[in-house]
Amino acid sequence: MKKLFLLTLAIGVIFTSCQNSGKSFSDYDKTETGLYYKFYNQNEGATPQFMELLDVQMSCHINDTSIVIPSNRMILQLNESLFSGDIFEGIAMMHKGDSASFIVRTDSTFYTLFQLPTLPAEFTADDIMRFDVRLNDFYPESEFAAKQIEYMKNTYAEETAEAESELSQYLKDNNINPTRTSTGLYYVKTKEGNGEKPQAGTMVKVHYTGKLLDGTVFDSSLSRNEPFQFVLGVGQVIPGWDEGLQLMSKGEKAVFYIPYYLAYGDRGAGAIPPFATLMFEVELIDF
Repeated sequence: MKKLFLLTLAIGVIFTSCQNSGKSFSDYDKTETGLYYKFYNQNEGATPQFMELLDVQMSCHINDTSIVIPSNRMILQLNESLFSGDIFEGIAMMHKGDSASFIVRTDSTFYTLFQLPTLPAEFTADDIMRFDVRLNDFYPESEFAAKQIEYMKNTYAEETAEAESELSQYLKDNNINPTRTSTGLYYVKTKEGNGEKPQAGTMVKVHYTGKLLDGTVFDSSLSRNEPFQFVLGVGQVIPGWDEGLQLMSKGEKAVFYIPYYLAYGDRGAGAIPPFATLMFEVELIDF
């Protein structure tokens, strides 16, 4: 039930045929921690804070000859610096709309950010690692679900229409009359609870069975005979769950019909295919 980031940081080294340009750092500034930086566009205003989500266009090269991260839009979380002069220190200097390049230690980046136990054989600690970054936007983690919905619907309008049509037909064919929320979550209460509902930040205990619309079961806490516990409303689970559980009261049972943009998006997860609408039978045991 883990949350979905819009785009994840996938690391793969792609070699090109050009030679090392021998680029110097003469046109870069340097922080006290050893981070080299150069801004191409620099605005004013607020800068991102620890744990906020970053909407960035980012690439990473070594020696201008090896592409470590192809230019891609991705959502990252601003962490504390992993080492002095790392990429997070650089991004923390940026404002919305800024674009910049940062030169960081190659070995330390592979060990910490990329979590590799050793430096790849084709590189050395003296190689030049450069991140090119444009900071499109940043926002609190609490806004993740709304941003995900907006991004998915704008990017995949055709797939969204198909998914909504499929769900509408499924509900009609099975004579299901659910309640629909403003985000697109559908739910049907199947057993009353005691009326008390959990708030965001509450630890909840649930039993659930997750299915695709064709009836395929992809996960169930009942089969493990172990309830699932998590902190509600802080992004530990997919957005459809964070929203749906706050509608339930203790002891209540319900069925959620969760469109892909409130679930696992365009990538899917394990047995869940991309753009899949999910059905969850959920019991809120306690909180």
